[in-house]
Amino acid sequence: MPVAETLFRYHGADGVPLAGFVWRGKTRPRALLQLAHGAGEHAGRYRERLAPLTEAGFLIYAADHRGHGLTSGMSHFGDFGPGGAEACVSDMADLARLAKAENPGLPLTLMGHSMGAMFAQAFLPEHHALIDALVLSGTSGPGPRREGPANSAFPNPRTDYDWLSRDDAEVDKYIADPLSGISFTPTSQASFRSVAAKAMGNPDLSGVKPGLPVYVFVGDEDPINNRLAAVTPLIDNYRAAGMDVTFKVYPGGRHEMLNEINRDEVVADLAEWLTANAMGA
Repeated sequence: MPVAETLFRYHGADGVPLAGFVWRGKTRPRALLQLAHGAGEHAGRYRERLAPLTEAGFLIYAADHRGHGLTSGMSHFGDFGPGGAEACVSDMADLARLAKAENPGLPLTLMGHSMGAMFAQAFLPEHHALIDALVLSGTSGPGPRREGPANSAFPNPRTDYDWLSRDDAEVDKYIADPLSGISFTPTSQASFRSVAAKAMGNPDLSGVKPGLPVYVFVGDEDPINNRLAAVTPLIDNYRAAGMDVTFKVYPGGRHEMLNEINRDEVVADLAEWLTANAMGA
């Protein structure tokens, strides 16, 4: 599917330069999708996979977090900088405002994967008014976490990243990608853990508009959600706060459902939900 890609640059509230992409299909945009990618990867990994959404009418804004991808400047991988992970959440709010200002009247969905999903959870209490729907992929939650490295959940792994997907080719692509597989500095790792702990603690969700559409999709073999034990309480909390939550679980799926062996099914399900719940006129 042909996707028109535009590189854009903007600045965080503290003046730090940030970079990302806008992806547009041939159809007239009827809604906005803002992507927050995971740790140790970059927004560009999603261009091909989310192409069907652009043809469905979504204009996609996908920025690289601090310490990642183009925003890192190729020399500061894994380092959020002085603002820490909190600044990444603030950057997401700035990007949401930018996308809405450039496309007045179009509804905005925030989609976060893994670390980006944790940032989205941290984003919600303060910035919920900026979005019309929320999508979380490969997320964890306030339930019990699995101890030990993620890959140790699988016996006799072929690589250090088997936990990402059952598709060997996709795992190999990740390993070969020079913008993926980065490690955090100790300070940045501590900062991320702090933001995640707050997001998974007891955030005040009382201001979130009742009925906010939320789509959470995960694999039940994902060690990050401890095979659903960590994420199920998040679903309960969001429903208790009045959000309209759809919880999709893929049997056998690992951490990156968009890169799993059934990825076409996953993308089709995502497109169907977005079209039904997050599309403008």
